Amino acid sequence: MKIAIICASDDELAPFLKALENVQISEKAMLRFYESQIENGEIVTLYCGVGKVNAALATQIIIDTFHVDIIINAGTAGAICNTLKLFDTVISKEIAYHDVQEDILTEFHPYLPTATFFVNNKLLDIAKIICQQNQNTYLGKIITGDSFIDKGQHEALNKNFAALCVDMESASIAHVCYVNAIDFIVIRTITDTPVLTGHQAFEQNCKKASDQTKDIVFKFINMIKKQWH
Repeated sequence: MKIAIICASDDELAPFLKALENVQISEKAMLRFYESQIENGEIVTLYCGVGKVNAALATQIIIDTFHVDIIINAGTAGAICNTLKLFDTVISKEIAYHDVQEDILTEFHPYLPTATFFVNNKLLDIAKIICQQNQNTYLGKIITGDSFIDKGQHEALNKNFAALCVDMESASIAHVCYVNAIDFIVIRTITDTPVLTGHQAFEQNCKKASDQTKDIVFKFINMIKKQWH
């Protein structure tokens, strides 16, 4: 089994690189890919750059070049709901864009059945176990858009989407996975909240949050290896 881990930034990727051994490096389309063997499988990881287009580009390349079975989008996110705290971790149950008109996705090619991307049941079952076994880890909806969320925007997003958190890549990764029939899931740790907002909060909390995400991701991968057939 080959699993891809896609991060947006080098800071989010750094904890994963520290944990991998005998890494093989390759480059394509201004992206650097890191491959490593793990027990009963392989991992390929990279940071794709911030935003939906960068994430989609990297996802298609990683599917075409490395023939992965599962893609995990890992990193950080901003809380939308008021109940999440700094350094809580969210695992996706479903993912959607918050800045794309829904009928563009459903009424035009590739005519998606819905504007929401759902994690498959096998990965969802593992996610539920991870949430039960790890404090401050939650399963829910994640939304994506190409901008940081400022004060005053959280309430409207929460009302319109009922999401736990927001990022700038995961829906585009899920979108590419969907059209390629590749299983996916998102695991992200909170760096900013409706109270502590913006890019400064992200910069201040990114390293700790990324370390925490790495720990949850590797627990998830270990469970995949035990349960995935």
